[in-house]
Amino acid sequence: MINGVHAIVYSKDTGGVRAFLRDVLALSSVDAGGGWSIFALPPAELAAHPTDGDTRYELYLMCDDIQATVDELRRKGVEFSGPVRDQGWGLLTAIKLPGGGELGLYEPRHPSPLRQAP
Repeated sequence: MINGVHAIVYSKDTGGVRAFLRDVLALSSVDAGGGWSIFALPPAELAAHPTDGDTRYELYLMCDDIQATVDELRRKGVEFSGPVRDQGWGLLTAIKLPGGGELGLYEPRHPSPLRQAP
């Protein structure tokens, strides 16, 4: 029934974000027409968390070794909003995006359906 996830990053600098996704993260893309690039993402997982506030959505890129990933991205000129923090369930930081905003980056420590043996 469901065969994927389509996530959208809204930005005041869409050209910068598209260049970041293409050139820094090396995500493949297609032109959906009119210069609208749609980028491929690796497999995803989805969780539901409780909140006492408003409903919200968050987007995180996942990696196996956050320090190696942060180091590689820094060599490419990427800035981060803060240091890597241990949240217990994983190691977390956020990438500063062109035009403002952040994209979460984390190394999960919890069981994942992506890492289970078939």
